[in-house]
Amino acid sequence: MQAETLRLGQHVMTVCNACRYCEQYCPVFPAMERRLTFTETDLNYLANLCHNCGECLYACQYAPPHEFGINVPRTLARIRLQSYEEYCWPRVVAGAFRHHGIVTACALVAALVVMMLLAGGVTAPVDGSGNFYAVIPHHVMVTLFGGVSIFVLAAFGVGMRRFWRNLDTSRIRGLTPDTGRIWGLTPVRDVLTLRHLHATGVDCTTAEETRSPWRRWFHHCTFYGFLLCFASTTVAALYHMTGSVAPYAYTSLPVILGTSGGIGLLVGPAGLFLLRARRDPALGDPAQDGLDEAFILLLLLTSLTGLALLVLRHQPVMGLLLVVHLSTVLALFVTLPYGKFVHGLYRAAALAKFAAEEQNDR
Repeated sequence: MQAETLRLGQHVMTVCNACRYCEQYCPVFPAMERRLTFTETDLNYLANLCHNCGECLYACQYAPPHEFGINVPRTLARIRLQSYEEYCWPRVVAGAFRHHGIVTACALVAALVVMMLLAGGVTAPVDGSGNFYAVIPHHVMVTLFGGVSIFVLAAFGVGMRRFWRNLDTSRIRGLTPDTGRIWGLTPVRDVLTLRHLHATGVDCTTAEETRSPWRRWFHHCTFYGFLLCFASTTVAALYHMTGSVAPYAYTSLPVILGTSGGIGLLVGPAGLFLLRARRDPALGDPAQDGLDEAFILLLLLTSLTGLALLVLRHQPVMGLLLVVHLSTVLALFVTLPYGKFVHGLYRAAALAKFAAEEQNDR
């Protein structure tokens, strides 16, 4: 972590630890209160516990224009970015976190489209069957996306291992059946329900005295849409292994799951994109706008091209649409370990540590 960011984080958390007005807002503040001083490891942990609901900024008596200049959401956002870079694998590409943006995302998709088009002629089946494998053979898709998926999982695994190993576990006593249950169930519940986006009975702030549930709902649409699309791909793979080859009927399970997930990934990212334009800039780090927007855009393009491909799969344009969709998905996969997606993983690990600390203090 850069020395300037470390000093800023220590200053902010020290002032907050003396005040403690916000201790009921989210897990960040109870976790903070267990510490008298704040190491780089402590700050990385606290930053990834933050859900950026923004409530603490407007409650703080020391927020700008006060001379202390306390802005917890922005400070923790800066620390999170540096934690992404510190834990990523391979570290040589850590700078990718600072160079993401809409232009970069679009350029990557365009480059992949050109590469696929140059690799071979792309035409739809003349019989209008909608058979994707007549355009790009099944073994080519499996090899391409299988290889990328293995690399992405390896990058996630190394990053999570580095994050967890750098956490200070001295406050966590031996793992008992009870703490094991807490470690497993509590973080999963908090992740699936986004409980900390409305922990105090109100929803996220978008500006001072302005709160709404939309940010939480759009996050749910995005998260569960992603899971449904993953489930669709998994079910389709199982179908293929049992001899049932695509294309599948509109009433089939893979298509129903994929359509539902695609709608979720259309509504969620589009809503989050619109909310970003209306949300108080003080609640985040402007330097990370590109990182956030690139991830949202790739999710949105994935759903748009996927749904268009489903509707037009029997038309002559299907071949080109398939290439565009696969290029978008591939661009999303390649950038997952070096984009905003990693925060979801680190937040889940931080919530697991927080649940264990809470249990130990009882």
